[in-house]
Amino acid sequence: MMQRLKFLPLLLVFSGLIACSSMDKKSDTPEGAFALAEEFDKDERYEEALRRYTEVKNKFPYSNFATKSELAIADVYFKQESYPEAQVSYQAFRELHPKHPQVDYVMFRVGMSYYNQLPSTLDRDLTVAQDVISSFDEFIKRFPTSQYTKEAGEKRTETLKMLAGKEEYIAAFYFKREMYDSALSRYETLISTYPTLGFDEKALYGATMSANKIGDSFKAQKYLKELMAKFPQSSEAQRAQKEVKL
Repeated sequence: MMQRLKFLPLLLVFSGLIACSSMDKKSDTPEGAFALAEEFDKDERYEEALRRYTEVKNKFPYSNFATKSELAIADVYFKQESYPEAQVSYQAFRELHPKHPQVDYVMFRVGMSYYNQLPSTLDRDLTVAQDVISSFDEFIKRFPTSQYTKEAGEKRTETLKMLAGKEEYIAAFYFKREMYDSALSRYETLISTYPTLGFDEKALYGATMSANKIGDSFKAQKYLKELMAKFPQSSEAQRAQKEVKL
């Protein structure tokens, strides 16, 4: 038994050398090297997968496996939740291979990479939201029947609701602090830019009351009429009527 234990470390080293040799031999062809990278990818060993996919690109630049590796690299970044890196990689792939059969998937993933960078709360910077919307707009226009179009539309709407929510949040902030001119401007933006997203009632009420507070009777009556026409039974309409006379 002791004799066997003495040889165990040597056996482990020897088997490791065989495995490494086999791995190196496998990576001598583009097919083998790509398959090896895929194995690391499937095992969620993403850093090694990235290294191996990059190796395929560099060693076999004229192989179709180099193109596959470019897309696989973007996918690995996405799986890692490294969304800025994923967005750049998908965009680079699209620019290099504009007629690739999976270009709809690539463009969808560009939008999703932006979408996944959105903050979780409205008090954070929402600049990236414009990138989400423009990406999905371009995708939906180009691929109206893609299998990804429905989800792209849903994510686009969610992003618009976030922007509308941010506008309503800022408008309410100004109104509470009696900065009625600024509040009115924000409510008007909410009405004109983000209609039918669930904020119309609050926006019309806020615009009515803000205009009334600054003595703009024309706008106060205008928005009250619209509020009454669209939401005649709402509590906002009832409250506004008590403050503003038509």
